[in-house]
Amino acid sequence: MSTDTKKIALITGANKGIGLETARQLGKLGITILVGVRDLAKGEAALAELKKDGVVAKLLKLDVDDPADYKKAFEAIEQEFGVLDILINNAGILIDSRSGNATSTTSPELLRKTFDTNFFAVVALTQTLLPLLRKSNAGRIVNLSSILASLTLHATPGSPIYDAKTFAYDSSKTALNAFTIHLAHELQGTKIKVNSAHPGWVKTDMGGEGAVMDIVEGAKTSVELATLPDDGPTGGFFHLGNSLSW
Repeated sequence: MSTDTKKIALITGANKGIGLETARQLGKLGITILVGVRDLAKGEAALAELKKDGVVAKLLKLDVDDPADYKKAFEAIEQEFGVLDILINNAGILIDSRSGNATSTTSPELLRKTFDTNFFAVVALTQTLLPLLRKSNAGRIVNLSSILASLTLHATPGSPIYDAKTFAYDSSKTALNAFTIHLAHELQGTKIKVNSAHPGWVKTDMGGEGAVMDIVEGAKTSVELATLPDDGPTGGFFHLGNSLSW
C-alpha cells in the first residue's frame, strides 16, 4: 500500500470531455488521478495529455457497463492506495432523439440502456467503492447530473428547460439525483459528502455545437464538489456554487 498522503480521485469516463478536464484541474491541485476508461488505447492518449500538464495520473480499466470491472477496480485501488478520497461518477450517455419531445415513442430498450449506464451503473459502482471512501479523511462523491434532471424546471412553463424533453436521459438523471439525496442522508455523520453536479451546457460530443460553455468552465462544478471543505454541503444539486431546483 502506498504511504503517500496525497488524495486519490477516481473519475469515470475520464478520457475525454468534461471528465478529462476535471482530471486535469484536480491533478493540478496535487491530487493523484485514476483515469477510469473503457478503452485503454484512448486512455493512454488521455494519460499522455495529463502528464504533459504535470498531473500524476494512472489508468484504471473501468467500463461502467461491465460489473466485473467494479470489483477489479476496488481491488486495484485497495492494493495500491488502501483508500479512495474522491469518486466522480462522470460517465454517461444521451441516446434519445433530439428532434423534439418523443416521450410517447421512447422504447423500453432505449430507456433500459440509458438507465443501465446513467443510474444503475453509478449506484453499483459507488456501493462497491464505498468501503474505500469510508477510509478517507474527507470522502467526496460527485454524481454528474444535469439541469435536465430537474422536475421543478421541467414542469414550469418558461423555464430554461421547459421545451427540452429527452425523456430517457432526463429521467435517468432525475433518478440519479434521488440516489444522491438518499445516499447523503444515509452517510450523515460521516466524513463523506455526496452531491449532484450540473456542469452546464458544455461544448462536448454530448453537448453539441450549440453549447454555450467551454470545457474548462464545464469541469469547475465537479472540481468544487470534489474538494469541498469539512463544512461544505451534502445532498445538494449544484451548478458553479449555486443550488438548483430538484
